Amino acid sequence: MMRFLLGAICALLFSSVALAQPVNTGHLTAELVSATQGIAPGQTIHVALRQKIQKGWHTYWRNAGDSGEATKLVWTLPPGWSASGFTWPTPHRLPIGPLTNYGYEDEVLLPVALTAPANARPGETVTLKGAAAFLVCADICIPEDAVLTLALPVTDGPAPADPKWGAAIAKTLAEAPKPAGLTGAFEKQGQVVKLAITGAVLKGADMAGAYFFPFSGTVIDHAKPQAIERGPDGLTLSIAPGYDFQSPTPPKDLAGVLSVGGKAYEVSATPGPLPAAAAGLGPPPVKLAAPAGAANLGLASAAFFALVGGLILNLMPCVFPVLAMKAASLAGHGGEHAEARRQGLAFGAGVLVTFLALAGLLIALRAAGSAVGWGFQLQDPPVVAGLALLMLLVALNLSGVFEMGTSLQGVGTGLATRGGLAGSFFTGALAVVVAAPCTAPFMGPALGWALTQPPVAALVVFLALAIGFALPFVAVAFVPGLLARLPRPGPWMDIFKKALAFPMYAAVAWLVWVLTVQVGSDAVPRILGAAVLLALAAWIAGAAQRQHAIGRHHVGLAAAATVLGAIAIGGGAIWPAYSTASAAESSGEAKLDDEAYTPQRLASLQAEGRPVLVNYTAAWCVSCQVNDRVALSTNAVSEALKRNNAVYLKADWTRRDGEIAAELARFGRAGVPLYLVYGAKGGDPAILPSILTEGVVVKALDAAGRTS
Repeated sequence: MMRFLLGAICALLFSSVALAQPVNTGHLTAELVSATQGIAPGQTIHVALRQKIQKGWHTYWRNAGDSGEATKLVWTLPPGWSASGFTWPTPHRLPIGPLTNYGYEDEVLLPVALTAPANARPGETVTLKGAAAFLVCADICIPEDAVLTLALPVTDGPAPADPKWGAAIAKTLAEAPKPAGLTGAFEKQGQVVKLAITGAVLKGADMAGAYFFPFSGTVIDHAKPQAIERGPDGLTLSIAPGYDFQSPTPPKDLAGVLSVGGKAYEVSATPGPLPAAAAGLGPPPVKLAAPAGAANLGLASAAFFALVGGLILNLMPCVFPVLAMKAASLAGHGGEHAEARRQGLAFGAGVLVTFLALAGLLIALRAAGSAVGWGFQLQDPPVVAGLALLMLLVALNLSGVFEMGTSLQGVGTGLATRGGLAGSFFTGALAVVVAAPCTAPFMGPALGWALTQPPVAALVVFLALAIGFALPFVAVAFVPGLLARLPRPGPWMDIFKKALAFPMYAAVAWLVWVLTVQVGSDAVPRILGAAVLLALAAWIAGAAQRQHAIGRHHVGLAAAATVLGAIAIGGGAIWPAYSTASAAESSGEAKLDDEAYTPQRLASLQAEGRPVLVNYTAAWCVSCQVNDRVALSTNAVSEALKRNNAVYLKADWTRRDGEIAAELARFGRAGVPLYLVYGAKGGDPAILPSILTEGVVVKALDAAGRTS
């Protein structure tokens, strides 16, 4: 009796649901599955060819790309029954060596619309049969096939959805490409086909990674990347043409699937003028992964990265001259714990105030629409000239030409003490100004995130950066054990102080060089003349201080020093304004064959399928210059560029450039350096470390070249 009941239940179940028999073809398992548990007479439902593909293998879309063959299904149906072709889901790009194919990995459902005849008899079960043929590929390709069956009950009315496959097939159909009222036009321009597509669904769409999959396998070069240009109502793709464009009768249309913003649409384009609404807004922002350990960068993680970046910033080469000044300041208080702590706090206050002031100005300028980033002040020639003269004053002070902390009016020791604290505050401020051209590890992503946030959040991140930068010096001032190891003040201090002047003179030479890169060689006589005049003013000020020390009249000398100093600073940095018209000179002969970066040139090279190294740099960025000498301008990198047919683009941010600032912002950066290597297949670039080595650059270029 029990066996009879179980058999009856099984018979009832098997007669009321669609049943399929999976077939393992070797590298995939195939079966026919139904969206519903049955079909009514005259009804149309969807069944699907399901492929569960072995890991590392793939099958193909309707256009397989450079090689391959689309999946096929030949039906054997009862009289009166009919089935449509596949509804093809959006494929994936499958690069195979120098080729690019289109297909599917892991699992895919290929839906088919199935229609029952009106005279189908309810209560019967119809067996549908299909012969499927697959080309399954990995490193090799193997043709595989299967004869598949599906037992489908005929019901009195519409059957309920299949609990296992109904939702999956419905989702596949909903996401499959379909017409959406898009208008397309294409035009061959030189070696590139411009495909412009406009339509309501593209307004405000996320166009990063947009791609056109053609239905024909010979109209485009599938292996070449497609550069994207946004427009207010659409986009324009720069596509490498295929064989069809080389024939005497070029294509009459371009039909296919546009994948954009996580959705896909069928589109057909005809030859003709390109609509202006499909271009003009530049390439889309690049979406890259957050730094390691910060998958979702928020305020807390950005502040932490800024703190760590501020600590590392103390080790960057651009801060070395001021590190020497800090060392001299600490050595002068060897053993005097209370005074050292006061000096440390004053230095820290100078760092915090200056960092926040620069950050506030930067945020205000960006809010006003200026395309500026960290280190923006050194993009203005007057600021560079003024900073060079300021560094010269510091160097002359260290050389003993005059005393910065001595009052010309000699009002006593109390004021001198306050002057010492003011000197430490000034040293902190100067350290920030000099450190601004550098971007330490962890610092770039943190500042890039901060500059996209409201002002309060941005200031919190800059405050964390300032604390990290000031922390080592302040901590040493408050640790008695470290202070005890410093030598006691003595005659050696004067020699040490004068020795520290030379890094400052080197900083002056560097800033003068930056100025010549910005405005050309005409800046040299002007800034050097101002430097001589300022040095004379400093010497006169020193003479006034010495006369005051022995009780002689010194007011006239002090006044002369003041007037000469004002003339030097005004003539050297403030008036007349520097002109950038003559800035045609380069900073020297490059060891690499470089080209000037423009987004258009990058897009053109990508369309040609060439790897590209992009160096976002500036003459005032010391880290950039060190990287250039040590890791870029080398024979090994030059050979790697030639070996991989790569192009070296230099994005020079020495002078203010809104286009480069926008590109830096695309990658979440607020300043330079930034090094990108684009592969020949397109896609997101590899971001190299801020501190480069020759091996890192060569390895990245070879990796990019292996896809070409």
